[in-house]
Amino acid sequence: MSTLKEATRARLKTVSTPTLATALYKRGLRNQFIQDVHALNPGLPTMVGEAFTLRYMPAREDLNPITVFQDPEHPQRKAVEICPPGAVLVMDSRKDARAASAGGILISRLMVRGVAGVVTDGGFRDSAEIARLSIPAFHSRPSAPTNLTLHQAIDINVPIGCGDAPVFPGDVIVGDADGVMVIPQGIADEIAVEAVEMTAFEDFVTEMVQKQGRSIRGLYPATNPQTKLDFEAWRKERGR
Repeated sequence: MSTLKEATRARLKTVSTPTLATALYKRGLRNQFIQDVHALNPGLPTMVGEAFTLRYMPAREDLNPITVFQDPEHPQRKAVEICPPGAVLVMDSRKDARAASAGGILISRLMVRGVAGVVTDGGFRDSAEIARLSIPAFHSRPSAPTNLTLHQAIDINVPIGCGDAPVFPGDVIVGDADGVMVIPQGIADEIAVEAVEMTAFEDFVTEMVQKQGRSIRGLYPATNPQTKLDFEAWRKERGR
């Protein structure tokens, strides 16, 4: 059952992953960015959802013939069918994109079921097809061979590593054109509120730099007391 508040989801859709990285770093969390994954469709709105995980291990040939896909309980197929709507399917593919974590049909099924997005630290086949879908998808690079050649789907909804980031079921996943952040479930609400505040200040700073030509000294960070007064006036004027 989802515990992600709709207000928190809405806030997280308005902030960037770099801003979230800073907010998490302030709390000593330095390893929450999923390394080396890229959006296939970066023009889509920001992806936000709770993590539902799938873990791959190195394939053992006698246990992983192509006939395993005939089993409706096969972990990969099952994950696609039970990943909750609004969640993000996060796959641990051991940072190995030589074989595909999934392809266009499975990603389409996730999209139709209302899943919020999909992430693998491996690769997808049919990447051009996936890039045209309306579901956010992140991978390392395109992969043509089926996962059966190298990967064996083994566990559903267990703690995993994805792109060197720890991902626990229920963690909040946020993905945009810059990449994917993992927010520990217990602090998602407060991180979302803080990130919205940080975004307002960053928007103010950007406007001061681009439109007024101000120096960043005393502005970013706001070490000049006048900066804080200017920011409050800016917020009031814009309803931020």
